[in-house]
Amino acid sequence: MSGKSTFRLRNTLGGRIQPFQPKRTDEVRMYTCGLTVYARGHIGNFRTFVAQDILRRFLRFKGYRVLQAMNFTDVDDKTIRGAGEAGEPLRDYTTRYIEEFFDDADALGIERAEHYPRATDPEYIEAMIRLVTQLLEKGVAYESDGSIYFRVASFPRYGQLSGAAASDRLAGARVDSDEYDKEDAQDFVLWKAAKPGDPVWDAPFGAGRPGWHLECSAMGLELLGPGFDLHCGGVDLVFPHHENEIAQSEAATGSPFVRHWFHCEHLLVDGRKMSKSLGNQFTVRELIDEGFAPATIRHLLAGVHYRQQLNFTKGGLRQAEVAIGRVNEFLRRSDEAARREGDSANEGTASPGGAATGVAEALVRFEEALDDDLNTSKALSEVFTALREGNRALHAPGGASEAGVWAAAIRRMNTVFGSFEMAPDPETGKRVDEPADLAELIRERQEARGRRDFARADEIRDDLAARGILLEDSSSGTIWRRGED
Repeated sequence: MSGKSTFRLRNTLGGRIQPFQPKRTDEVRMYTCGLTVYARGHIGNFRTFVAQDILRRFLRFKGYRVLQAMNFTDVDDKTIRGAGEAGEPLRDYTTRYIEEFFDDADALGIERAEHYPRATDPEYIEAMIRLVTQLLEKGVAYESDGSIYFRVASFPRYGQLSGAAASDRLAGARVDSDEYDKEDAQDFVLWKAAKPGDPVWDAPFGAGRPGWHLECSAMGLELLGPGFDLHCGGVDLVFPHHENEIAQSEAATGSPFVRHWFHCEHLLVDGRKMSKSLGNQFTVRELIDEGFAPATIRHLLAGVHYRQQLNFTKGGLRQAEVAIGRVNEFLRRSDEAARREGDSANEGTASPGGAATGVAEALVRFEEALDDDLNTSKALSEVFTALREGNRALHAPGGASEAGVWAAAIRRMNTVFGSFEMAPDPETGKRVDEPADLAELIRERQEARGRRDFARADEIRDDLAARGILLEDSSSGTIWRRGED
């Protein structure tokens, strides 16, 4: 294998692909911006979360321990408004969406982070108050009408992450929606003065609630320490959110906030920006309820380089379904062949040694692809190279052992991708590679055979065969399997 030092990743800070060098030789400290929990997360959110999960898995593949924190923003204008409209306490309202996030993340095989801080957790509210106090003491923050603002002019490096000029910053900023006076229009709120109906926390500088940007800085510094290795998010967070995090964190601590910034591009749906008004904003649960297996969703989200826009389509999901089915079918048949070989103790079986060199080279190419700025599309091509070679071995006399070596290589690669051999969806019990319409077509075919409409029964069988689905009739019913390559 190539080793840890060969991993190169684009750093948004500076805009260059550069060697990834964590502070510690054996550990990566990683912060990911999670959901603002006023609604269920959509597939655009999960495109970013899957990319971050693959990054985490690859770091572990490289031999690092990963200490990851993913926050939940559970207090801001949207969560407060949503809780009020629902007539629920804020904590209860946001907890529901946090639980739905975990349902979706678990379905997609996203590994759990080590920490999931919530902005309203008492220990992080205390950390935010300490951070604001530091900024006030240093003279880079000020009070106006009960709110505390960060003085952007006091931080000369402001704009280093996004490259935004002052005029751009004013045009693009997510400004405070409340009518508070600021010294400078580009200044941003750290602590919002108390308003009727808002949750309120006492602080030495006045009762109120934290601003959005403050939350992530406080949680990241508290859990990972200053100068932690990796901060992740979508490209929409580069400015102003992450720019503001850098300013307030480095102004308070006097040291670099983050070593490496990782940002994932947007997701489109059928070539258009995803939005509720266009009716093309989907949740993971909605797609599963339509019959798409979680593995197919994950596979599609993982297949495009994280810095390229991903065009999400239902057709793409169906193609992912076929691809996953081919791999899973090979792994199943390889295991069966290995069991048969063991039962027969066939001394004439070919040695796996002939495949060892090819497998080793494929694994090197796989790692080299991911070493090159996490090139998932190129790495996936090595999975299908291994699939092709494995199927060739299965078709050869006595090739079970060689096929098993290729199967082991695919499973090794899958520790990064996580798309293959996923457990069935717990709510439906369906296999992950089962087409959404398969059960209905099998039922229709059985009914056609029952009324002796063999033409229709054969048509259904042939259409499924063209899609790589082979039906086998037996005394116990009809079963299906993926066709061989």
